[in-house]
Amino acid sequence: MEILEKVAYMKGLAEGLGLDTKSKEGRLLTVMIDILDDIALELQDIREDQSEMEECLDAVSDDLSDVESYIYEMDGEYEDEDDEDEDEDEEVYETTCPNCEEEIFFDETILADGCVECPNCGEKLEFDLDDEVEEENDEEE
Repeated sequence: MEILEKVAYMKGLAEGLGLDTKSKEGRLLTVMIDILDDIALELQDIREDQSEMEECLDAVSDDLSDVESYIYEMDGEYEDEDDEDEDEDEEVYETTCPNCEEEIFFDETILADGCVECPNCGEKLEFDLDDEVEEENDEEE
């Protein structure tokens, strides 16, 4: 039996008993029954609102799942294309830090800057590319 039904049953009992609403006790019981009725109605409204929110939340969750699937599928497509381009275009260089002997990998953009910072110890390594360019030119001649 729902709370609202129980309160309605209690109202019926009170009316069946013929409570004297003019006496102090009768007025008190009548007011208490009315308060219980209001609480039961409010609780029923809250439950209905909660049920509606659960349905809306389920719909939002489903929509979000669709969006996530779409984004991850798209991200995977772009990621694959980017990886292929990176693999074909970029050369990776390697050096060893003289301070901590950590191997450091970097690309042409860092090489063009002329220096790289060791991620392990923070030592700044500088590259003099002028010597290598001169060696390559000498070999070609």
